[in-house]
Amino acid sequence: MELALAMPVLCLLLLGIVQLTVVIRDQLAVIEAARVGARTASVAQDPAAAASVVMGSAPGRNARVTTQVDGRFVTVTVTAISATDVPLIGALLPDIEVIGHSTMLMEPP
Repeated sequence: MELALAMPVLCLLLLGIVQLTVVIRDQLAVIEAARVGARTASVAQDPAAAASVVMGSAPGRNARVTTQVDGRFVTVTVTAISATDVPLIGALLPDIEVIGHSTMLMEPP
């Protein structure tokens, strides 16, 4: 009897943990994409065009890459939407925006 009452709560908790893991995975992927984009942009002649290479490795829908050159530094920001598609939990939570930044010193030509 007690197991029948606790099982739905246990299932929701497990699905919540799975959804949290998916969002954390997407956050780490966005941070890595920003790092790779900044490294690529720091050695390129055209930093903005070079940083856009990471679009394919950014997770989620509608990933955006922005590049800002400030003196000798280049900053790449990758923004993506992490979908909350886990059953039951996805209906309760909106999609989450994950953002990654990376700044690197530009290499001399």
